[in-house]
Amino acid sequence: MTSISGMTGFGRAEGAEGAWTWSVEARSVNGRNLEVRFRGPPGFDSLERAAKASAQRHFSRGQVTVGVQAKRADPGAAALKVNDDILARYLALANRLAEEGATPPSADGLLALRGVLEAPEEEEAPEARAAVEAAMAVSIDAAFDALKVSRDREGAQLLPVIADFVGRIETLVAAAGTEAAAQVEAIRDRFTRRMTELAPDAPGLQDRIFLEAAALATKADVREELDRLTAHLASARTLLQQPPAGRKLDFLMQEFMREANTLCSKSATTALTGIGLELKAVIEQLREQVQNVE
Repeated sequence: MTSISGMTGFGRAEGAEGAWTWSVEARSVNGRNLEVRFRGPPGFDSLERAAKASAQRHFSRGQVTVGVQAKRADPGAAALKVNDDILARYLALANRLAEEGATPPSADGLLALRGVLEAPEEEEAPEARAAVEAAMAVSIDAAFDALKVSRDREGAQLLPVIADFVGRIETLVAAAGTEAAAQVEAIRDRFTRRMTELAPDAPGLQDRIFLEAAALATKADVREELDRLTAHLASARTLLQQPPAGRKLDFLMQEFMREANTLCSKSATTALTGIGLELKAVIEQLREQVQNVE
């Protein structure tokens, strides 16, 4: 059986390009639709569009959060330059103080003064920035690949649990069918006793019992509900082999519960009512598991 996917997972990827290094982390939790939240480094605005497009390629449901943390390498001391104007002002002041008896400043002392050494902002060429963004987008794809593996792993764990609930529902539907077949006789016996107690000598009593019992049996007929439940079971098994199936399974759970409610309302025996109540409980348990399916 093809495995369904879950909606909870984690993925991580790292990368480097030129002076830049970065890491990407992607997480997801359950969600009715696909919702993507992005956090990225300043100056890389196009990455959000790339992240959302990649998420749409990888997933169909879930709240997905992806974050990119990036760092640019320090250019180091080689990139520093001396601000000659500010240094000249400091020297002029130092010489005047030296004439008054102060100790002349050392070279390293002058270089340590504010503004003497500058680390100029290195402007990145557009081509280099584009290459970094493209490489980051590749890492986002890789993080989503890892997240997809994590979600598939959850789906593989969910599949036997869901299949077990479907099997339990099938067993209960079969039991309901057996019990429903005995409803007609139970209704006739109960109505006969009631009419015999109330009007034992009424003319045409047996004919009246037959007609009224038949009418009650028709109202209590649950064959249509059982047929629809059987069809829903077949649909559920088909959907489990055709992921992504989460939205369709959500809808199917509503249909399951509608038929189970109707079966309980039509029940004419305590045994069938008991089966119907247990059926509703199992359907609710199945619905809770289906909420995790992509």
